[in-house]
Amino acid sequence: MKYDVTIGVPVYESFDSIRRTMESALAQTYDSIEFLLVDDCGNDGSMEIVRQMMTSHPRSEHIHIISHPSNFGVARSRNEIIEMAQGHYLYFMDSDDMIAENTIELMMENVRQYNAEIVFGSYEKIDTSGEKSIYQYPSLQLLQEDELASFAYRKYAGIQASACNYLVKTSVLREYNLRFINTDFWEDLVFTFDLVTYINRAVLLHDITYSYICREDSLSHYQQRDSISKEEVLQNINAINHLKESSYILCNKVYFPNRCYMIAMTDFYIACNILKRRKDIHPSFSNKEIKDLMAHPATWQQVCSFRQFRIINMILFLLSRLPSSLCVMMIWFAGKAKKIL
Repeated sequence: MKYDVTIGVPVYESFDSIRRTMESALAQTYDSIEFLLVDDCGNDGSMEIVRQMMTSHPRSEHIHIISHPSNFGVARSRNEIIEMAQGHYLYFMDSDDMIAENTIELMMENVRQYNAEIVFGSYEKIDTSGEKSIYQYPSLQLLQEDELASFAYRKYAGIQASACNYLVKTSVLREYNLRFINTDFWEDLVFTFDLVTYINRAVLLHDITYSYICREDSLSHYQQRDSISKEEVLQNINAINHLKESSYILCNKVYFPNRCYMIAMTDFYIACNILKRRKDIHPSFSNKEIKDLMAHPATWQQVCSFRQFRIINMILFLLSRLPSSLCVMMIWFAGKAKKIL
């Protein structure tokens, strides 16, 4: 390893933002950083801006580019960053976001102080109007086995689902072969919520270290469209199915009931959104398909033995076993009660 840290940035169709993103990365107060970018073959000139910056920036020799022959998507780009990174620690950024200039320095201070395998930063989201929403963690050290996973699953989405804004030990990703699944939707959620189960020493920072710029045309923003491809929704469902499949090895963990609750509730929210936008999704979902997506990650015997979230897991399990039309009807009424529908 030649560097303490690699900042990995997949780049695709980011002409309007890549300069700002790179300037924030290159302005880091920490010295030993590799800047590893993946050219995922956009056609808008994003990489020309990067190469122009490389001709004059003092840190240009530390900017390295992986070039794709065609567009492979963000999951494969991040996986190649994991393979090629020369930093002991890895930090992902999206090519339209920004980081504070002391982000890496602050995180590395905590790595050294607590011998941490991962450090999470707090963050802000900025919408197209410039309005900010702040999301802050408590200042917290989780330094025992399963403490981070228990925190992550202690309630619905206890940590951010994004793959950005945490510094993680590269050797952990390689030792356990942790990679992004091949999908355009929620690949970061799956990666992060599996990753936390392998971490023994973690730090959460109250400091705001990352700015997410929420674009209306981003992959995750289909809610306002008049027409939604069923394939997009299926990719969300397939991502959650991956978490179900990877849960079987965790059934003896103290956080397993909480993880099952998170997965089953995510299925419920997907089902509610399908019902809410059913006329706009093409081709449409059948009642049986909606019921099938509700399959619970645990067995009935396991659910009955849960000490946490037992009742709600029982309800969600039984819901998935109802006849299709009755299952969908119950989801509809529950969604109305929770004011989702």
